[in-house]
Amino acid sequence: MGNPLEEATQYKNQGNDAFRNQAWDNALEFYTKAIEAYNREPSFYTNRAQTYIKLEQYGYAIQDADTAIELDPNNVKAFYRRASANTAILKHREALRDWKLVVKKAPNDAQAKLRMAECEKVVKRDAFLKAIEVDDAPSAAEGLDIEHMAVDSSYDGAKLGDKMTLEFVEDMIERFKNGKKLAKKYVYQIIVAVMDIVKKEPTMVEHDVEEGHEITVCGDTHGQFFDLMEIFRLAGKPSEKHSFLFNGDFVDRGSWSTEIALLLYAYKWLYPDKFFLNRGNHETDDMNRMYGFEGECRAKYTERVFKLFSESFSMLPLATLIGKKYFVLHGGLFSDDKVTLDDVRKLDRFKQRQPGQAGLMMEMLWTDPQTAPGRGPSKRGVGLQFGPDVTKRFCENNGLEAIIRSHEVRMDGYEVEHDGRCITVFSAPNYCDSTHNKGAFIKIGPEYKLKFTQFDAVPHPNIKPMAYASNGMAGMI
Repeated sequence: MGNPLEEATQYKNQGNDAFRNQAWDNALEFYTKAIEAYNREPSFYTNRAQTYIKLEQYGYAIQDADTAIELDPNNVKAFYRRASANTAILKHREALRDWKLVVKKAPNDAQAKLRMAECEKVVKRDAFLKAIEVDDAPSAAEGLDIEHMAVDSSYDGAKLGDKMTLEFVEDMIERFKNGKKLAKKYVYQIIVAVMDIVKKEPTMVEHDVEEGHEITVCGDTHGQFFDLMEIFRLAGKPSEKHSFLFNGDFVDRGSWSTEIALLLYAYKWLYPDKFFLNRGNHETDDMNRMYGFEGECRAKYTERVFKLFSESFSMLPLATLIGKKYFVLHGGLFSDDKVTLDDVRKLDRFKQRQPGQAGLMMEMLWTDPQTAPGRGPSKRGVGLQFGPDVTKRFCENNGLEAIIRSHEVRMDGYEVEHDGRCITVFSAPNYCDSTHNKGAFIKIGPEYKLKFTQFDAVPHPNIKPMAYASNGMAGMI
C-alpha cells in the first residue's frame, strides 16, 4: 500500500488542474477522491468547497468548510469559503460573523475587508427594509402619469401607442442588439400593462396545445440576451400559433437582464393568451439586489423601473400545466406527499410577495431532484431535494406524465431523470461565460411528445456577467 496522503495529494493536484480549466465537475471528482483517500487534510475540503461554490451548491460548500474548520480552527480559507457560500444564499448575518473572523486572522487581506464592509451594509439595509415594511404599501405605479409623459427627443425608435405591436417588438429587438435603450415612458408602459395581465392569471396557468399549434418551453435565460436571440432563431419567434413558456430566472447574473425582461414582457402584452411566464427564484427582491438586476435597472433606467418589475414579478404565476400531462415549475416538488395540483391552484400568491424561508411557494421556486429515494437536505442550503419515488407518487396522484423544471445548469442543456418523470431544462448556454454547458429548449405539439433542441452560446458584446451585481458577489464567478 502506498502513502494515503501522497495518493490524495496527487488527486488534489489533478483537481487543481481541472479547476484552473473551469472543468468544475472533474475538479469535484478529483477533490472527492482526495478526501476518500485521506480525510484529515483541510485544504482538500476548502478546495472542494470552492468548487461547490462554482457549481452553486452552497449547502455542500458550507458543510466542507465546517469540516475544514473542525480539522483546523484557524483555517482562514475555510472561513472565507463559508462566508462566500452564506453570502450567495443571502444568509448575510452568518456571513458577516465569518468575514469578521477572516479580517481578524488575516488583517492584510484587502478583498476580505471589502467583502466584510459590503456585508455589513447589506445587513443594515435588510434591517432597515424590514423595519419600514408594510403589508399594504402603495403600488410603484401610483402617481405615474404615463399618458402625459414625454418621450425624450433623442429616442429614434418605433413609437408605442395603446397596444403592443409586432413592429414595435421587432424594432425593440434591433435596438437591444445595438446596445440602445427604450424610452422610459415605454418601459413604464410595458411593465404596467403586463402587471394588469398577469395579476388576473391563476397561480397555475392551464394550457392545452390545439391542432396546428405548438408550445416551446425554455428554462433559465439569466440576462443572456444574445442567447435568447439564438433560441428565437432556432425555435421560431412567438406567434398566435407558436406559444412560449419561460420557466423563471429571466434576470440576474447576465448583464442584459433588462433587455430580456422587457422583451418577454412585450411578447406577453402582444400575445397574452399564448405567451407564458412562470416566476423563478431570481424573480425576487433579495436575489435581484445581490445578483445584478436591481443595479442594472438603476444603471440603464431608474430605481422606479426596478420597483415596478419587483411588483410585477410578485404577480407572476408559479406554475403552468400543459395538456394536463406536464406540470412545469421553476424549482421542484414538495416536502409533503399530500400536496396536489389543487393545492397549487388554491395557493394565494398575492398574500406574500416574496417566497420566504418555508412553505409551498419557496419549495416551488427552490427545490431540486436527487438520485437517492426520499427527501434530503438541499445542496444549495435553501429548500430541499426530492428523490425519484417522490416524483413518481406526485405524478401518479395527479395524473401527470412528468414534471418539467429548470433552476439548475445541465451540461447538455437538459436532463431526463427519475425514470423519465423529472425533466430539467436550462436555456443559458455557457452560463456566466464560464460553465461551457449547452442550452436547450423543449417543443410540445398537440400529441404531447417532448422534442428537445440543444444549442451553443453565441458571441456577445464584451460586458462581463455580474457587471451590475453587488460588490460582494462580483468575485463569486
